[in-house]
Amino acid sequence: MSTRTFRITVRGVFDALTAEQRADLLSRAADHDILTAAFTPEGHLTYDLAARAAFTFRFLDSGEEEADILLATERAESAAVRWLSDRGYAFKNLRAQAEDLSQAPLAKRQRRAAGRHPS
Repeated sequence: MSTRTFRITVRGVFDALTAEQRADLLSRAADHDILTAAFTPEGHLTYDLAARAAFTFRFLDSGEEEADILLATERAESAAVRWLSDRGYAFKNLRAQAEDLSQAPLAKRQRRAAGRHPS
């Protein structure tokens, strides 16, 4: 059985940030810029408080079976909630979306390359 790779995105909105919390997030904004976004096992947080109070965590996980994506999604959502709660950030509208990369369609370049190298 092969290992499946999952990319999980957990999105939400900061809710009722205090002035101190907002200042703290703004001071760390460069570390959480969308231009540095990556899917990582520990989760990577991005936000742009100057634009809006929304945030996104990106997680990378894996599993052996198709059903493992549900467990990976639960782990990612729990990790995001734990990170926010540990820092005292209130949030709302939390939602998670997962993608099994083994099921993702190939890009045009990948299809062309696969056609040149028969298996």
